[in-house]
Amino acid sequence: MEIRLEGLRSHKGVILACLSRNPAMFLKCDRDLAAYKARIPADGQTALHFTGVAPGDYALAVVHDENSNSRVDKMLGIPKEGVGFSRNPVLMMGPPRFDAVQFHVADARVSQVVKLRYFL
Repeated sequence: MEIRLEGLRSHKGVILACLSRNPAMFLKCDRDLAAYKARIPADGQTALHFTGVAPGDYALAVVHDENSNSRVDKMLGIPKEGVGFSRNPVLMMGPPRFDAVQFHVADARVSQVVKLRYFL
């Protein structure tokens, strides 16, 4: 499975990605033992890959962790670093729900384009 990234504003830090099947664990990747996780340098990378993804429904969250502290830094609840999700939902107040970003994986040839959004 390939994830292509668009809108990376700098080459600082790392890209963190989490692919989850569990709606209750969506956005809690560190606690989801069944999630597929990726961490790659943000040095111009525009794609990342997940291997061995079983068929099913998933949601993907991506963070451009510019200071490499393994979390989304916020100011007044607004992300200071880039965030993106599968299906590229309109982001309003808070993160999207699992069902808004859910997509189906039938085989390894699935791909997603994730547009990173920066609010500050």
